[in-house]
Amino acid sequence: MKLSELLARDGLSLSFEVFPPKTDSAFESVERATEEIAALCPAFMSVTYGAGGGTSEYTLAIAKRIKERYGVPSLAHLTCVSSTKETVRARIAALREAGIENVMALRGDLTPELEKSDRTGWAYRHAIDLVRELREEGFCIGGACYPEVHPESENQKEDIRYLKEKVDAGCSFLTTQMFFDNNLLYNFLYKIREAGITVPVIPGIMPITVAGQVERAIKLSGSFMPQRFKALVDKFGACPAAMKQAGIAYATDQIIDLFANGIKNVHVYSMNKPEVAAAIMHNLSDVLTER
Repeated sequence: MKLSELLARDGLSLSFEVFPPKTDSAFESVERATEEIAALCPAFMSVTYGAGGGTSEYTLAIAKRIKERYGVPSLAHLTCVSSTKETVRARIAALREAGIENVMALRGDLTPELEKSDRTGWAYRHAIDLVRELREEGFCIGGACYPEVHPESENQKEDIRYLKEKVDAGCSFLTTQMFFDNNLLYNFLYKIREAGITVPVIPGIMPITVAGQVERAIKLSGSFMPQRFKALVDKFGACPAAMKQAGIAYATDQIIDLFANGIKNVHVYSMNKPEVAAAIMHNLSDVLTER
């Protein structure tokens, strides 16, 4: 099923992201986690893509398994940074052969080596280049967006202008970077709607269940940490069990607030933790049946 059809439905839904293993030896554990999360019957599951395409085969295998074995619609991530046309076209052909209909089109992270390299000859310099190619192939395309501004953009106005171009190029929906203050999302949605971006926007929620995740989350996304969340980490961060419970509760509260304010679909970055996904789904069991 194309996600554009799913997102057009009435009712509330929750989806989860998983990431592929970096090595063959870790595949079995990721497979088990994926199976347990799929058993929760989410609206769909997305599978990330390693930097430089290093996990591309695992991404495809897991996305195909989610769709065929577990009956859950899947969304495969695809990055294009520094890739050749031939490489990307081969990966697109593999996605089509596997029956994958939904692709999250991303530029991909610039590693320190790539940041120093000469980019003038790259076939794909931005995600929009990949979006245009995927559109020709008939995929349902998702794109990334940043409620707190892309770290490489000078300001939010510029960021939204580039986002509009990406949507016009073929994105059917957008998924946000993690955020911890819902007001940031509501302000962002107002601004992009004013700019003429009308496609569905799926908020991305990251449950922080280990205190050490906070620093990494800030480093990766530059996310603003509200005082309410900082207090939670200060109080419970030293106790793993308490921090896990508190982090799940905070994420659940965010999602409930989003649903209450008109958001229909929320995506949870599960970090391959079935117990966290299950706890959030349990907390929302009655909410998700509400129309």
